[in-house]
Amino acid sequence: MTVQQLLLRPLIGFLVLGTFFFLLERAIGQARPQRILREGFWVDVLYLFIAPAIKMLTRISLILPASLLLLLGVTTPELLRASQYHGFGPVSHQPIWLQAVEIFLLGDLSGYWIHRLFHTGRWWPFHSIHHSSEAVDWLAATRVHPVNELLDKIAQVTPVLLIGFNPTVTMAFAPLVTFYAIYLHANLNWDNGPLRALIASPVFHRWHHSKEAGARNKNFAGLFPIWDILFKTYYMPKNVFPEVFGIDEVLPKSFSGQVWAPFAALFHRARAPLVERGPRP
Repeated sequence: MTVQQLLLRPLIGFLVLGTFFFLLERAIGQARPQRILREGFWVDVLYLFIAPAIKMLTRISLILPASLLLLLGVTTPELLRASQYHGFGPVSHQPIWLQAVEIFLLGDLSGYWIHRLFHTGRWWPFHSIHHSSEAVDWLAATRVHPVNELLDKIAQVTPVLLIGFNPTVTMAFAPLVTFYAIYLHANLNWDNGPLRALIASPVFHRWHHSKEAGARNKNFAGLFPIWDILFKTYYMPKNVFPEVFGIDEVLPKSFSGQVWAPFAALFHRARAPLVERGPRP
């Protein structure tokens, strides 16, 4: 990917998504009034522009599971380079639609647990960056620490590859999952009505970002709230909507400061440990 592509893709994404969510949040539904150029706006824009570079790193990180596939003898370097690898074993012989369903379920389950892990101990400083925005909207979804993004993708993709699923299914649906993750942060009071316990909604995820005591360490799922229901972390009070967001810690306002802050917290944890958002799940 060239430097021009690294800059052009996020610019197009910013313009298209910005227009779409401006109309969605302002013209159709709005959770609470907030300025377009709210605090942290330009920092989040910068996160959006470095997203392609981070995605390149996540692809490099897949060298490990790819190497394991080679060691298992289920593929060859030539097939991987030519994108002709289509999985192995019984699961790879299933219909594509069934593999897609299973990948969504497996990926969301592994994502649920890695998300819970990031809310504990030494992992929280990295994830706290994402929760630091006090104005949650579609753009706030881009505020993700590179370490958080890297480990999250590895944890979700590696099991899918090692079980034998067709990786092209995962790649085909990746843009949809990314868009839905952005949508979940939108400034909307939509809870999906009677389907609120089946499919994650903006209200469901915005409660996850809430500073209210009852909402802390709740709603970890990215797509299916069933995981939160099963593991006792579901929080969706009726006819009440989250309004106060952010974290207890004081973090740097700058992009560079936020990227460095988790490492500084780890280096100084013994002398000045961070206060976590809430009790460990």
